[in-house]
Amino acid sequence: MAAIPPKESLIEYPSDFPIKVMGPTHEAFTVTIVEVITKHDPTFHEGKVEVRPSSGGNYTGLTVTVRATSREQLDALYSELSGHPMVKIVL
Repeated sequence: MAAIPPKESLIEYPSDFPIKVMGPTHEAFTVTIVEVITKHDPTFHEGKVEVRPSSGGNYTGLTVTVRATSREQLDALYSELSGHPMVKIVL
């Protein structure tokens, strides 16, 4: 993937960047997602997580706010989250 010149990026780095992660409800879902995110953003902690169960309780939605430092960091994080077996959707 070609690098986007800083002038053309819609994101100014560094910045706080919200990501939504959804998956089936599981007792280890939040902890697991926090572990994945911490690999890409060492400053991340559970206080930056909003948890919302679905109305039926079958799914859990997380809104996590990471400290984005580069396009490469965000791409790697999205890729790892999207490929994780506990994750259904990453927005």
